[in-house]
Amino acid sequence: MDDNAIILMNLGDILTNAGFRCYEADHGEAAKAMLPSHAENITLLFSDVEMPGDTDGFALARHVAEVYPWIEIVIASGQVKPTAGDMPENATFLSKPFSAQMVLDHLRETLPDGKKPEPLTRAV
Repeated sequence: MDDNAIILMNLGDILTNAGFRCYEADHGEAAKAMLPSHAENITLLFSDVEMPGDTDGFALARHVAEVYPWIEIVIASGQVKPTAGDMPENATFLSKPFSAQMVLDHLRETLPDGKKPEPLTRAV
């Protein structure tokens, strides 16, 4: 999830190529509205911190961790670094700019084996 359409499309491609089925939203409220219909099929939330509207990526991550605790969370930003209390305990942070390889390496390192799609379990 990202507010920049080009980054959102690129990240969607990275995650799709990694074996995930992607649901995209361009702001936090849209993601929160989408979750009840799809949450049982979601294993990963990947969100930017800064988005339009009242729900930034940190707030979205806290909401997801509370309501959907099985969903893994990665938060990214090139502008904002998390401080204590910004992110839930199980969330990880990735600095922008990032490459596809950086995203894949981060997911390989941080996702539990049972939540990695098959392409992420292959040796690199």
